[in-house]
Parts: sequence; C-alpha cells; structure tokens
Amino acid sequence: MNDTQREPWLIRSDLDFLNHGSFGATPRCVIENQRHWQNLLEEDPIEFLAPERSLLPKLDFVRETVAKEINASSRDVVFVRNATEGVNAVVRSLPLRAGDEILVTNHGYNACINAVSQAANIAGAAVTTANIPFPIQSPDEVVRAIERRISPKTTWMLIDHVTSPTGIVLPVAQLIELAHSNNIRVMVDGAHAPGMLPLNLNELKPDYYTANHHKWWCGPKVSGFLYVDEESQDEVLPSIISHGANMEGYGPSKFQSQFNWPGTFDPSPLLALPTAIDFLAGLHPADGPNRLAGLLRHNHELAVEGRRVILNELKLAEPAPESMLGSLATIPVPAWTNHTSVQIQAVRTALRTEYRFELPVFRFDATNVCLRISAQTYNSLDQYERLADAVTKLS
Repeated sequence: MNDTQREPWLIRSDLDFLNHGSFGATPRCVIENQRHWQNLLEEDPIEFLAPERSLLPKLDFVRETVAKEINASSRDVVFVRNATEGVNAVVRSLPLRAGDEILVTNHGYNACINAVSQAANIAGAAVTTANIPFPIQSPDEVVRAIERRISPKTTWMLIDHVTSPTGIVLPVAQLIELAHSNNIRVMVDGAHAPGMLPLNLNELKPDYYTANHHKWWCGPKVSGFLYVDEESQDEVLPSIISHGANMEGYGPSKFQSQFNWPGTFDPSPLLALPTAIDFLAGLHPADGPNRLAGLLRHNHELAVEGRRVILNELKLAEPAPESMLGSLATIPVPAWTNHTSVQIQAVRTALRTEYRFELPVFRFDATNVCLRISAQTYNSLDQYERLADAVTKLS
C-alpha cells in the first residue's frame, strides 16, 4: 500500500490488511466526524440524546441517507447494531409453530444460524439446511440446492446476499421470487452488500433485509440497518424493549418507535455514516444515480485480479465464476485439505507474524480449507502477489 492509498485510513503501515470483509476499516475523516458528534453529545447530553429533543431528526437524516442508497422507503428502515442483531430481531419475533421448517444454507453466517436454531427450538420448529456446493460453477446451482429443500412445511427462509465464508454473491432476486411463489417469507442477510453491490430493495422486495454499516460502507463499528416490508412491521420487535413500546414521541410509527430508542446509547456511529458514504463516493466518482458505482467496479476488478494472481501461482481452477464475486474471494488450498485445526492455526500465525498479512484462513467443510481475500481501495495488486508467494511457501 503506497502513501497516497494509506493516508485516508488508519491501517498499520507494516501490515497487508486483506480482511476488510470482517469488520471493515473506517477512514480518518469518518472517525473525526464521529468524535465531533461525541463531543456535541457530552457538551449538552440531554438536548443531544433525549428523543423528544433533537436526537430523532438526526436519526431521520441518516435513515433517509440509507434509504436512498438501498432504494427503499425510509418508513421501512430502522437501525440495529449489526446484521446479526437484525436477524435476531426478526427471527425471535416470528410466529413460529411446532412443525414449521426454517430453511438456511451451509454458507450462512454461524451467528445468524445460531439465532435461527434457538428460535426454532423454542417453538418446536425445525431448521433445514440447503447444501450449496463449493467450488461452484453457476448461480443455478444455488437455486437448485435451495429448491430441493423446500417442503410444504417451510414457512421462512434466511439467505445471504454475499456469503461470509465463501464470498459468493447469491442470486437473491431469483431466491426471493422462489420463496414467495411457495408462500415462504424470506430474510436476506446483506451484511456485506451495502458498499459492495448495487442495492434496490424496491425491486428485490424481500420481506426483511438487514446489513452492516461498518463493513463496505466503512462506517464506525456498531451500526447497521434493518428493512422490514410494511406488511410485516407490526410483528417485528427489537432485541431490547424500551420506552417506545408504549410512549408517544419516539417515532412516526410503532415500528420505528420501538427501534429508535434501545435505552441510553451512543448514536455517533450512526450519525457519522453519511460522512463515510460521501467519502467513498469521492474515491471513484461515477455518473448516474448510483454514486458508488465507480468504487464497486474498482473493488470488484481488484478482487478478481487478486484472486487470479493467487490461482495462477497455485495452479488452481477458479472455485466460483467471476460473475458471482463482489469484492470478496475465497480460495480453497488443496495442500491444506488434511490439515488439523492446529496446523491451520499455524498457517494463520505464520501469515500474520512472518509475512505480515491479515486475512482469514479456515476450514469450510471436510474437503476445503480456504483463505479469503478482500479488496478495498487501500489494497493493491502487489499485496496479492506477495500473498501468493507466501501461500506457496506454506503449502
């Protein structure tokens, strides 16, 4: 990473950070804006933080910003701490009955699968897993894998927009249509999507969609949104029940009132989000309604090129088509297939301490031990070239 790329970010200069996908990275100007909001809060805590004073208009501005970026109505958007909380809020509110089935996939995020499993256990419902292959050759394989697991008892489905372990973009439009044609409500875990992919929830029409602000939108940590279709809003409760449950003045609807105030909290990660999106929009300016289009294209191309460098070095076929990538890419390393957990940890440690790389190395299933790369504007192709050399030496 050269000095020009590094300057807007706080990432250590002695580290090749190829793991933006885990927690993101927040630019300096966004951290400064967050501190500005924190200072204002402490200068006049009641005026700033009390919902009946000046807090709600500030939150509404952020809500409008989010709604515009995802092409949805701001009436359908509330805030959560992260996508995992968004999934929890919805699945714990579901009117599940004994015998119902919830459909998830083997590429799902573990924390969210845990939330689904707990809710199912309490209700006496069952969790069914669709096994999407990896490596994978086309989106059709995703649709077929899920379609095979749908039964007359399936009432609800959780799918990822971008899978966390394998970094593939699922065909969510087709999957939402498939679910609705079978009278199944569907939630999309879009943790990685905002800032990586163009979003239009008015066209996708999921029943629920949740995502993080701190990943590819580069907002401060502990910030995310939950979208709920208008027809489902009355039944969705936040993870924390507070004053908005029975008091006026906390929002224009019961849905937003419940989520706007979880109790005393720091709203600065939310309030700094517009600055983060503005910053990203200025990195690769684009014409048209999607002001992040240039950034999305740049990061996708870098992820594709970075993956190609590693695949060529290891003489491997692509584990997923380029069309199914955003700005994440996961590569199974056959030489590590039979590694024990201790050996996998040794690879992680060597990459971090000897070669100064930060990226995930993990066992996805019995066959695949993988590494996952991310591509953000502070990354450069030479980092993936050095990684390819390091992986060769560790294989």
